[in-house]
Amino acid sequence: MANDAFGFQIVDQYYHQYYIEGEWQSPEFKSSSKINIAMSATSLHYGQQVFEGMKAFRRKDGQIQLFRPLENAKRFRMSCRRMMMPEISDDQFMYAVTETVKRNAKFLPEYDLLKSLYIRPFMIGIGHNLGLRPAPAYFFGVFVAPVGMYLKGDSAGKFLIVDDDRAAPNGTGQFKVGGNYGGAIKIQHDARNLGFEDVLFLDPATHTYLDEFGGANIFGIKENTYVTPFSSSILKSITNDTLKILAKDVFGLDVMETKIPLTDIETFDEIGACGTAASVTPIGSLTYQDKTYHISNEIGPITKKLKQLLLDIQYGNIKDDYGFQVYVTL
Repeated sequence: MANDAFGFQIVDQYYHQYYIEGEWQSPEFKSSSKINIAMSATSLHYGQQVFEGMKAFRRKDGQIQLFRPLENAKRFRMSCRRMMMPEISDDQFMYAVTETVKRNAKFLPEYDLLKSLYIRPFMIGIGHNLGLRPAPAYFFGVFVAPVGMYLKGDSAGKFLIVDDDRAAPNGTGQFKVGGNYGGAIKIQHDARNLGFEDVLFLDPATHTYLDEFGGANIFGIKENTYVTPFSSSILKSITNDTLKILAKDVFGLDVMETKIPLTDIETFDEIGACGTAASVTPIGSLTYQDKTYHISNEIGPITKKLKQLLLDIQYGNIKDDYGFQVYVTL
């Protein structure tokens, strides 16, 4: 099951910044996570809001580092552009994230590969606006929370393939917007009540190809190849992108991003979920309608190596040849 304690501890400092009359106002750090917005705000009625998910990691030497944060900044801008919201520069994004981490550093657990500090940058449309149009003002905030593992880790769990859709074929699936997740809450809730870890969505156009999990990408290993779905409705995972790089450069695997038919599940030696919250999680079985595809009872050998290498980079245990690590200077 997903860790019920994931991200629920209260911290001290929250980043607040407003965009009013076409200009960003000076940022503030407050001890309150509360904000006041108009009842007619576009974020409340029309879903004009975007967010990111990332982590800070405590190294063995006590230092703190981020993992590929500029990729989060880039994806955040893409989401803002799609939702007609003001874009955040790399410098503004990095200041907001690093300063929030620094001011809450005492909440980051000591070195532990199962623990980290989750970071949630987000933007919402605010101000009075009953019409279906972009908001007159915006709020950009960042908060953090110490977390454990979201899924089971190395235990190969059961996952349910559903015919419900996470996003429309040419909609906002490739952007990190709240509506993509709000519609999945009941679907995931019902699946977990049936004993499944999470749900795997099929492509919304034909329901014949694998798309992604509720909160993670999917990948498979077969014939010395790392395979992951290609789809316009999938959120591009920074973790998945990293695994593709490591699979090719370190382990000599071929990397293929392609449409994966549902019927191809049986051809994979290993299948995993990957994402900021999920890290790298092995898939034990996938159930669709009245058929269950059994993959493995434990984490596969290549998946295990990829996961360990990813964690070693994120926690600073090995030399970073890619420039993925970014230190937070306290």
